[in-house]
Amino acid sequence: MKEICLNSFINVDPSEWLLDLLPKSFCMNTLSLEEFSNDSFFDRESKISQTVLFGAGISSSIGQHAKSLGNHALLVSDPGIRAAGHLDRVQGLIEDANVRVTVFDQSIENPTESSVARCAMIARDAKVDLIVGLGGGSSMDTAKGCNFLLTNGGKMEDFWGVGKARLPMLPLIAIPTTAGTGSECQSFALISHDQTHAKMACGDTKALPAITLLDPELTFSQPASVTACTGIDALAHALESAVTRKRCELSSRHAKIAFQLLNQSLPVVFNNPNDLGARGGTLLGASHAGAAIEQSMLGAAHSMANPLTAMYGTIHGVAVGLALPWIMKFNAEESECRNIYADFAKDAGIAKMDCSDEDGSNILIRRVKELLDLAKLSTYHNNMNFEIAAIPELSLAASKQWTAGFNPRDIDAQEFECLYTQLFQNLSKTPIIQRG
Repeated sequence: MKEICLNSFINVDPSEWLLDLLPKSFCMNTLSLEEFSNDSFFDRESKISQTVLFGAGISSSIGQHAKSLGNHALLVSDPGIRAAGHLDRVQGLIEDANVRVTVFDQSIENPTESSVARCAMIARDAKVDLIVGLGGGSSMDTAKGCNFLLTNGGKMEDFWGVGKARLPMLPLIAIPTTAGTGSECQSFALISHDQTHAKMACGDTKALPAITLLDPELTFSQPASVTACTGIDALAHALESAVTRKRCELSSRHAKIAFQLLNQSLPVVFNNPNDLGARGGTLLGASHAGAAIEQSMLGAAHSMANPLTAMYGTIHGVAVGLALPWIMKFNAEESECRNIYADFAKDAGIAKMDCSDEDGSNILIRRVKELLDLAKLSTYHNNMNFEIAAIPELSLAASKQWTAGFNPRDIDAQEFECLYTQLFQNLSKTPIIQRG
């Protein structure tokens, strides 16, 4: 277990930054500013070990971290990150530390078995002893998937599930350039099966990044659409992980921190993408949400979202954003979920401390809808042409998603059918928002 470092954030005292960024209720009802400034991503009893360093410009330290872990690094990224200039910069910093670098810059959106296998082949030929993932969730998943194959052999399907890696894995450094998936704080790689296109969640604590560098400056290069979609994805991660059947004290803490950071930061980022403080809050929130997933997994909103992506090509963040309020409303019919949702609303300062669980839960769901509107989510789905006739197929696919099993309330294909119907009917009444 290592501590999160906030000291380099825009050259101000972390307490001052957090005081401006966080709702007052956060400080009163969860952690103090001093506690948060020295907060660990994982508790002292956890067997998980990860160093998470956060701050503007913290990615400049990559050379010293790479040198401490290996002599020859595989740098995993994608063409967009190279075009933005991040890849060449990071490669140069690593090489300046006298660490050799082999580059794989062909990570694809929704990585497949075959794309990960190509990455592993390059790593194997180069005889690397360290992996660096630079980019969004796809690059992180590719880097982790490569690590599985390089160290344990076989194919990605062999690692579908949890704890399937028998042999040690190489150290991994994660440098995210988007604030969304939280993959940089997870041991899971999400890889698509080549034939069935099934999303295979391959997890093992040995795959968790040894070091994660959270640099909000790197997120400025992402387009507004990516900022919106990944931000909503992070929001869904926080709220879904908070109520799953696997939730625990640690995941609940991460989820609550994540929501409060995202609730405060996302509106600012959507309105002013150049606000460094809000960029930092969003990135840190997304990473805490990722740490929550590591402990408690996800729920039925992701189960609803994945078939929309498979059938219509709906961007993942859009799909999960569309589903989230409906699943929250569905889950809120159970008293425990209502209580959790109400607590989230109260601790974020958007509901009165003495309000009922029902009122607090409804306030939280309304806040989610407000954030979806602020993200202009309809801008990105207005040409999807969702079909009522497709609902039975979508519902069956949703019921077979692995995340459905972690949802706090039992849900089957028939209930998914009702939820898709409500969603599609609601969308038909939603005015189209033109891109600005």
